Amino acid sequence: MYIEDAKFSLWCDFIERDFLSDGLNKLIEDKIVNGATSNPSIFKNAFLTSPAYKDDIEALKGKDAKEIYETLAIKDIQTSADLLEDLYKNGDDGFISIEVDPTLCDDANGTIEEAKRLHQAIGRKNVMIKIPATEAGFIAMEQLISEGIHINATLIFSPAQAKGCLDAFEKGSKNITGTLPKAVISVFVSRFDRKMDEAFFDRNIKKGLLGIINATKIYHDIQERGLPNVRTLFASTGVKGDTYVKDFYITNLLLENSINTAPIDTIDAFVKTGIKEHKEPIEIDIVDGFFDVIENQEFDIDAIYKELMDEGLEAFKDAFADILKALN
Repeated sequence: MYIEDAKFSLWCDFIERDFLSDGLNKLIEDKIVNGATSNPSIFKNAFLTSPAYKDDIEALKGKDAKEIYETLAIKDIQTSADLLEDLYKNGDDGFISIEVDPTLCDDANGTIEEAKRLHQAIGRKNVMIKIPATEAGFIAMEQLISEGIHINATLIFSPAQAKGCLDAFEKGSKNITGTLPKAVISVFVSRFDRKMDEAFFDRNIKKGLLGIINATKIYHDIQERGLPNVRTLFASTGVKGDTYVKDFYITNLLLENSINTAPIDTIDAFVKTGIKEHKEPIEIDIVDGFFDVIENQEFDIDAIYKELMDEGLEAFKDAFADILKALN
């Protein structure tokens, strides 16, 4: 772990075939990261722009586009899992995540079937299956974790979503004997500030706080539930533009028993700071007070949550559709 005494982990939010053998391997050897994540947008960038996939795509021509996509993705996930295997065996995370087809976000049975199929095809113990935190997703999470599959619950914006994940993981883990499968609740952070900073500034509300404070609120809820196999993962922690320093969403969320998954440039910027101590979370009274300010300024936080979730799902669906169209 990046900060061992605080059980704080740093994961790499990037997958690309050439990067795996050099970049990811070095980050692991240098004890900077102890896990990795992927999503449809990351795979879109890799498959459609990197020359590393050219020969495989050519050899798979004539097959169904989704089959080509899965063949490419599974190979990268297997390679990542093998690189991270020693960490996993030593109890130091060592997970790699792959997301189910995002168009299945409202189909519990379809999600369960695809998750099982991907899990079996990859054939590695240290793989987390990513499931969007929808109502159908909660059903799938409960079933899959009950069958011993590690889960990365993704696209969490609201405390209500986090509660749905916690309920699913608690119910699904109840009848498991022996070692519990692991789960992370991926709380998206930076998208709040990109969406609301300008509107907040116009109402004299400090910018750059909503993402961190909302993530902290959800972190408190997860910690309070105290499920031994579930941790908070802070996601969407890259910074676009120069409004904030690149590692803004890492240095401000160095919380005990948490994970931060970040792009390469964000990780590089954070490592250069030399910080190796965790932070205490913002106190819940301050968190609640900030949300009171938002409400008093007539911002509807529930509407913000819904808009961000809808946008997040749509972005992943669009990326997935772009991949299939290009591979067709």
